[in-house]
Amino acid sequence: MNDWQGGYGHGSTGDEPEGPRAMRHVRAQRQRPPAPQQPHGQGYDQGGQGYQPNYTQAQNTGYDSGYNTGQVYGGPQGGGRGTVPPPRDPYDDGYGPAAPDWRRRIKVGSIVALVVVLGWAGGTYAWASSKLRGEVDLAKVIERPAEGDCTTYLIVGSDSREGMTAEEKKKLHTGSAEGKRTDSMMILAACSSGNTMVSLPRDSWVTIPSFVGSESGKTYKARGGSKLNAAYAMDGPELLVRTVEFNTGLRIDHYAEIGFAGFANIVDALGGVEMNIEKGFKDKNSGANFQAGTQTLNGEQALAFVRTRYAFAESDLARTKNQQKFLSALANQAATPGTIVNPFKLYPTLGAGLDTLIVDKDMSLYDLGKMFFAMKGISGGNGKSMNIPISGSAPQGSLKWDMPKVKQLVGQIQNDEPVTVTSNR
Repeated sequence: MNDWQGGYGHGSTGDEPEGPRAMRHVRAQRQRPPAPQQPHGQGYDQGGQGYQPNYTQAQNTGYDSGYNTGQVYGGPQGGGRGTVPPPRDPYDDGYGPAAPDWRRRIKVGSIVALVVVLGWAGGTYAWASSKLRGEVDLAKVIERPAEGDCTTYLIVGSDSREGMTAEEKKKLHTGSAEGKRTDSMMILAACSSGNTMVSLPRDSWVTIPSFVGSESGKTYKARGGSKLNAAYAMDGPELLVRTVEFNTGLRIDHYAEIGFAGFANIVDALGGVEMNIEKGFKDKNSGANFQAGTQTLNGEQALAFVRTRYAFAESDLARTKNQQKFLSALANQAATPGTIVNPFKLYPTLGAGLDTLIVDKDMSLYDLGKMFFAMKGISGGNGKSMNIPISGSAPQGSLKWDMPKVKQLVGQIQNDEPVTVTSNR
């Protein structure tokens, strides 16, 4: 039934409408704030009230039909028709654009950086591991002592001239002898009670025990009264390990050997190694010519420093002390953030060392890292360095070990106890 009966509204007797009513089928609209009142006379006057062209129908007549054509009367300047407004963003709270979420950005950035660093570290580890020359088979060593509580390394500096040109041999004063011999030997014991580095003079008077040839497979009888470096010359690293274990009673867990060229190249890749030389010395055989004081040694100078023995009254014993001192300084400089996180230093250093470094088959890059950090710990005061105890001289200018002290020293290392044994020379 039609609600409009006689007049403007149901039950109305007047000629005027009852006023706007909300119709059920029309959704209520949000009312705009009233527009500024236009001066009287603009537009046309309807019923004594000025009609304002910029007003909505409801504002001008008081009646809202609920129908919206989508047009806005009056443009931005108050004249003509406007355009359809853009749809409202349902996520717009009316307070403008949201501030950047810096916590989220930092979190995402940190995760990305971590992934990049881990990827780089993993790639570097895989590359370096592939370059390790695991050529020494300690499984061939017979009659081995029991394992101890510390990790032990036999570190050997050989006089190998592998890969060196005639010019390099002349520059580094290495000579041109064929084959390989041990130029330095030391035991490094990495223990929780403290690290210990024990130098073994190459002229040590020892027994070369019976052994199985690493290449021939033949069994050879023991030889008493020999110099320690003769073992390496007879059958290489495996027999050297066998001889050290037989004469000390200490099991060797890992073997690492580096030649002349590799040693010098590592030093140069690091940009030199700083040393404090307490007393100057010269030696024409090694090419050493040093003044007293703190100085940075390059590869050539470093090799001369660790090889010199004829300039000292103690000969080989003095040389082993210099070797320990230099290797600790080298490890201290190599195992620093400035080297490890700097690819321009890390890769040349690793490349120079790994190209000529020979290790046992079971030695991983992680084990090698532990070895360097143990050496660094000694230079930082976490441990001690010493020569193996000597009791006197033996035939052929060799050195006789003080066996009671040697056994005490070995027992402390095996049981991971602080080393209290001292060397008298």
